[in-house]
Amino acid sequence: MIEEPKDPRIEDDELIIETLDTTESYDGNYLVAALLVFVARGDGNISDAETAAMIDLVKAHRKLSSSETLALLTRVTEDIASNPDFDSLLKDLAPLLSVAEKEEAALMMLKVAAADGRRDTEEIAKVRIAAELIDIPPDILHRAYDRYFEETQV
Repeated sequence: MIEEPKDPRIEDDELIIETLDTTESYDGNYLVAALLVFVARGDGNISDAETAAMIDLVKAHRKLSSSETLALLTRVTEDIASNPDFDSLLKDLAPLLSVAEKEEAALMMLKVAAADGRRDTEEIAKVRIAAELIDIPPDILHRAYDRYFEETQV
């Protein structure tokens, strides 16, 4: 028998999803990591450079240790592989981030998309899709692009 989850709810800074047997909780750190993995997988492969970028970005911006960051990215990767409706989870998690945090997440997604030295159209498309899923306003996404290009201009 397939268990239907109860309606998700936000408590404090976490999204809680319950079924009869389990309770899962997700926070803003999970959402940021999930967005980065979502983008990195856009071309079908997560390169070593993308993995390193994700670890560095999550560790620095979300103030996690290396082991916490690696465990979080591993959990996200496993969840994406086992959840065909992962996009819905991203939508449900959207309220956990402020507009400023969404701009930072967009900037990090752009950095991950370019980490392997290529800007694959699939990964850039995933940035746009992820932005839509978590309701990043177009002007905020544009500002993230501007910041990315300012940082990468040498």
